[in-house]
Amino acid sequence: MSAPVLSDGSQVDPSAAHPLQPALSTSIPDASRRQPTSSAAGATELASQPIGTLSPEDQAKLAAAKQLVIDNLRYEPDFPIPGIKFIDILPIFQNPAAFGSLLDVLVLLIQERFGNQVPDVIIGLEARGFLFGPPLALRLNRPFVPVRKKGKMPGSCRTVEYTKEYGKDEFQVQTSAIQPGQQCLIVDDIIATGGTASAAGKLVELSEAHIMGYLFMIDIINLKGTALLGDKPIITLIEHNEEE
Repeated sequence: MSAPVLSDGSQVDPSAAHPLQPALSTSIPDASRRQPTSSAAGATELASQPIGTLSPEDQAKLAAAKQLVIDNLRYEPDFPIPGIKFIDILPIFQNPAAFGSLLDVLVLLIQERFGNQVPDVIIGLEARGFLFGPPLALRLNRPFVPVRKKGKMPGSCRTVEYTKEYGKDEFQVQTSAIQPGQQCLIVDDIIATGGTASAAGKLVELSEAHIMGYLFMIDIINLKGTALLGDKPIITLIEHNEEE
């Protein structure tokens, strides 16, 4: 597969990549929380989401910001096991311009998908959802609510059990954090098998609130994790297929 593709159809120039990043590869790692496979196959591109509600100026801003974000991704060979290339999002947060562009992209994608409707609450999943969830909430002037593994938050909590590839785990949210009737946007870095995002959605519903949608930086599309999320709107920045 050629270089990653922006939503307007133009290709990202690998020579413009961040100095810490090698040339963009068609072999991208499984960056999910599951145990990676040893396959070297893979393909990555920016999610193709037609722009409908954005002005031409915002469309241009979105395309430029997307390119800066992808330029600051870094690919680590043989991590966490030999034969795997790992897609590392952390350089984005080490570059203030790229971090700011990431927030610009996410705000514009929310505007593109929902128009003038703004979520009441941003729900971030442990742990990498905490990297960009709080500043995104601040940009939108909305509260941020963390969803964490069981036993990590004080006070009364709601709990949901979910199935992982190698067992079960539990997510919690504090009972006072989400109010009935609120519109909640659930954010995380990756949607892989979909178990954690689905569990977070159940916590929102247990709180008698509404799932406005889901937002992910990366969608590993061959794992079909979005199938667990029903018909709720899903926003993704980058699509990765490890089987191509």
